[in-house]
Amino acid sequence: MSGGSYYVPATSKWPILGSLAVGTMMVGTGSVLVHGRGTLVMGLGLVGVLAVMALWFRDVIKESRQGLYDAQMDRSFRQGMGWFIFSEVMFFAAFFGALFYVRTFALPWLDGEGAKGVAALLWPDFTASWPLLDPPGDVAGPVETFSPWQLPLVNTLILVGSSITLTVAHEGLKEGYRATTRNWLFVTLLLGISFIIIQGVEYYEAYHHYGITLQAGIYGATFFLLTGFHGAHVIIGATILAIIFIRVLRGHFAAENHFGFEAACWYWHFVDVVWIGLFLFVYVF
Repeated sequence: MSGGSYYVPATSKWPILGSLAVGTMMVGTGSVLVHGRGTLVMGLGLVGVLAVMALWFRDVIKESRQGLYDAQMDRSFRQGMGWFIFSEVMFFAAFFGALFYVRTFALPWLDGEGAKGVAALLWPDFTASWPLLDPPGDVAGPVETFSPWQLPLVNTLILVGSSITLTVAHEGLKEGYRATTRNWLFVTLLLGISFIIIQGVEYYEAYHHYGITLQAGIYGATFFLLTGFHGAHVIIGATILAIIFIRVLRGHFAAENHFGFEAACWYWHFVDVVWIGLFLFVYVF
């Protein structure tokens, strides 16, 4: 490549091992869903995926610390992270789309509106409303829904605050203030863990006092799909931040070379933006 270099990575066993681990996990998961057995296979696959990720990332960190990556590799990492986050945007867009479809089209049709109004013949007394506390048929709906101005608002403030503290930590790293980076990154990690704990409390309340379960009609299903997958992403993001924090303590990042830190910031800010959408369209409106 004219005017620069092109890094060719060494032969790696991790891609094929990662594919085998994911395949094993999917076979086990499919067996559990269809036949009710296969938990061991699914668990072994999950352990394999986590092991491959940890060892593969370890090698990437070593190669970066050895100075093997140049500007071309930096662009490659940035493009890869960008496409990964885009795929996550599409993932959540599908679930938000399902929520909007149900609220905008399906419920009015069941209530007798438009050309699809024949569906109202099945449940003549059905009245479209959201949240749907009294689903048609034999499905048990939730008793009541969460007030958005209690635990959901607290979690919103926590995540928005964590984006601010992470930005302060990032700016500190760019200016070479390692103590600032370390301290504010630690605060961000604590906020992320607090969010997870509060969501756990909310789920307990949902199941035991509000009647909101995966079987509680379309409201329960969409509630847990959206908030549950988001919670999983918060756990992943907190894990990433914990690893980045350890690397900061070991002095792995420099003011002019810290894409690993920056990629973690991108992911965490994405998780925060998704939560704002959830807060507005799942809890408030």
